[in-house]
Amino acid sequence: MQPADPTTFAINYGPDIEAEISYLQTEIHRYPHVCTIYPDRWLAIKLLERDLDLQQKLLPIEGGPAVLTHAQLALARLEAVYQDDVDTAIADRRYNWIHELVQETIKRPLTDSYTLSDKIDKIITHRILGIPIFIALMWVVFKLTADVSAPFLDWIDSVVNGPVSRWVTAVIGWIGLGGTWVESLFVDGIIAGVGGILVFVPVLVSLYFALAVLEGSGYMARAALVMDRVMTKIGLHGKSFLPLMVGFGCSVPAIYATRTLDNDKDRILTGLLVPFMSCGARLPVYVLFAAIFFPDKAGLVIFGLYLLGIITAMVLGLILKRTLFQTNEPTALVMELPPYRMPTLKNIWYHMWQRIKSFLEDAWTIIMLTSILIWLLMAIPVGGNGPFDFAQDRRFADISVDESAFATISGWISPIMQPLGFGNWESSGALVTGFVAKEVVVSTLSQVYGFEETEVVEPTTFGEDVIEIGTGFAGATADTIKSLPLIVGINLFAEEAEDDSTALMNAIRTDLETASGGHGALAALAFMVFVLIYTPCMVAVAAEKQELGVKWAWVSIVGQLVLAWVMALAVFQGGVFLGLG
Repeated sequence: MQPADPTTFAINYGPDIEAEISYLQTEIHRYPHVCTIYPDRWLAIKLLERDLDLQQKLLPIEGGPAVLTHAQLALARLEAVYQDDVDTAIADRRYNWIHELVQETIKRPLTDSYTLSDKIDKIITHRILGIPIFIALMWVVFKLTADVSAPFLDWIDSVVNGPVSRWVTAVIGWIGLGGTWVESLFVDGIIAGVGGILVFVPVLVSLYFALAVLEGSGYMARAALVMDRVMTKIGLHGKSFLPLMVGFGCSVPAIYATRTLDNDKDRILTGLLVPFMSCGARLPVYVLFAAIFFPDKAGLVIFGLYLLGIITAMVLGLILKRTLFQTNEPTALVMELPPYRMPTLKNIWYHMWQRIKSFLEDAWTIIMLTSILIWLLMAIPVGGNGPFDFAQDRRFADISVDESAFATISGWISPIMQPLGFGNWESSGALVTGFVAKEVVVSTLSQVYGFEETEVVEPTTFGEDVIEIGTGFAGATADTIKSLPLIVGINLFAEEAEDDSTALMNAIRTDLETASGGHGALAALAFMVFVLIYTPCMVAVAAEKQELGVKWAWVSIVGQLVLAWVMALAVFQGGVFLGLG
């Protein structure tokens, strides 16, 4: 058998594409300098595939620019049929031809031809259905995070501010330091600060559990493939989605993950957009304020904030890609999809624990040190009554927190926040400490309002405290089970007028209502938007300095602060203007 003439070999790409290939072949033949260098059909196909290297090589050839112009006209006609996926359509036709050739030459069992995984992927990775499915799954994750974890949040809060505080106070009193600055340091400083953020561990456990299930099942790889099309349309590299996805856990490893991008402009741009992905440290702030002002729609509000961060990153990416970070390199993402698996408890626990452990390590280092510093600043009177004297055998809580150094420093910033609806010094001070780590925002508020509390606590025995912890845990477990149907909108809880708000929640609600002129819900929403947009933490800034350079680290800090202020202003003032709050 004689081998086929290679010049007669051709894949049929379908009537639409073949018509444009023929059109380009005709035009190419008009320019001898072009057609003598490249085969006409091969050149036509490569131009329809947007081969950038080939386009550069054609420019200096006589007739090359004219051929490129005709190629753009052909692409414009094909894009009316295939949208922006002309190169994908060509690749599909090529793979279909290969598949048909393999089918004709190789015999396989029928069971291997079309697996269950293929059937699922046909829906999950569909170019139209894929994105709504991704958004729906993320909504379920945040609904689970907000509703199902709430009972354990209340339980830990009652344990930290009840039995734990009483036990520490009793031990300090037993060693003869009761009523001194030592007691204030532990109760009003460390426990109020660290304990105030540990309350939200169940929220993070719920979030990381859900993400671990999605990762273990193989879905997250499909999500990267689906979102690659979106990334490409806004001008980002397809690989940018992976660091951005990591940013939902923590911004620091996400910034380091930009090393996977080969082009410096794509790497810097992705690093600048990573902080707009809501990391786990911001979640306690969202949960606290959503529970206070939007108790019936907390999950929807949190989901909306995560979605707002994504949209903000996409819009900024589109603008920056068209201005400061223009590049001609293709933005293809090539990856192998793993098979679907049933996630194992061992793998779920491992991935969940690694993230929770990092959070707890921060709680015992950064948050504790910051809590001690805040306690000290709240203990120093500025322009108030009484000297700052360690020798005085009294609690620093006796000093009015409104006259403390922390209140004074925060008061310098609060006028800037006044147009945003949260011009009270407590909220402004929490945002300042949030530069250290976003977890500190909640711990700062817990400390500030903890100093202001004057509630008299009834004495209890150790046995009564243990019983309180046990019964509280049992009740939280039962309420969590009853909360599961809330994900699909079914409420099994009896309609009661009971108010489960804590003293911290009531204090924040009262102060924001006053500071905003009666628009507390709008002020809370603006506060959460500000937390979403402004600088994530000092460790993330250090990572940006290392990976992107000092200049871009400062651009990130200043840009995020300005954008956070503008967006929070738009939320609050726009809401007031429209009468929404």
